[in-house]
Amino acid sequence: MNTSVTTMTLGRTSVPTKYLPVLVTGCLFLAMFVVGGIRYEGFASGQVILNVFVDNAFLLVVAVGMTFVILTGGIDLSVGSVVALSTMISASLMEGPGWPPYLVIPLVLAIGSGLGLVMGYIVHAFDIQPFIVTLAGMFLARGLCYTIGTDSIPIDDPTFTAFAQTKVDLFAGLWISPSVIIAVVVVGVAAYVLHYTRLGRAVYATGGSEQSALLMGLPVGRTKIAVYTISGFCSALGGVLLSFYMLSGYGLHAVGMELDVIAAVVIGGTLLTGGSGFLFGTVLGVLVLGLIQTIITFEGTLSSWWTKIFIGMLLFVFILLQRLFSARSRR
Repeated sequence: MNTSVTTMTLGRTSVPTKYLPVLVTGCLFLAMFVVGGIRYEGFASGQVILNVFVDNAFLLVVAVGMTFVILTGGIDLSVGSVVALSTMISASLMEGPGWPPYLVIPLVLAIGSGLGLVMGYIVHAFDIQPFIVTLAGMFLARGLCYTIGTDSIPIDDPTFTAFAQTKVDLFAGLWISPSVIIAVVVVGVAAYVLHYTRLGRAVYATGGSEQSALLMGLPVGRTKIAVYTISGFCSALGGVLLSFYMLSGYGLHAVGMELDVIAAVVIGGTLLTGGSGFLFGTVLGVLVLGLIQTIITFEGTLSSWWTKIFIGMLLFVFILLQRLFSARSRR
């Protein structure tokens, strides 16, 4: 595609259309931070931003997997349930004198990846809509949570608790949790895969036009299976990080998380129809959601349900923007 055709002029600078959603999300994040800094004392600090990362590291990891899926034009509704299942498996296996974490964590990641692999194979082999397949996966994973237990299972393993309570000091009194480092590594690896490997090129091509990708000889089927496997892996890893964050396993963990993840990816500028989007935008989308929660906390007078209201409004706006940018790019 000729980028000279798909550009919009901002002042004296022409910006390719594909970068505009990310630019809008970045400007929105900066505007929210500036307004919060003016309105609330103690808001405009580096630790506030780092706390958004700390509180949403698991969400960011799950959003990375969802970005792969949405880039191919698919959807994965099972991510929240897989996160909950991962916490339940981790907590139940380590309960009492249970399994050591270095055996539990690989097992959890393998189960999440396997479930994603099965869903991806069904989507490809039987040509069933991803919405239906992953909806079934959502019910399956959530149901498995309740077969393990209906109550919250605390995690008191020394390794888990030590990891959960560790703070990584940066500078000037700033700190992050080890989960943030894991999330940043996942984002870095995923960005490399998307932009510098054959799989990444196949992901974008499949989302842009599946028929064209087939005509180019790209492995569309294997690509679909791969992205759902990646999503399952990221969901399981997100569940492990949530276990560190909550130090418990519970079947009601991550209820509705799949919608938060989809919202973060869309607000980050990834097209729901696939073929266009960036992981940096997904990171910004997660930060925007986290900053909304932070602002509501600082306000103190608003119910936490206002978070959902603001997210819904932003989704409407960004879906309309996607429609506008897509229409301009076709001219």
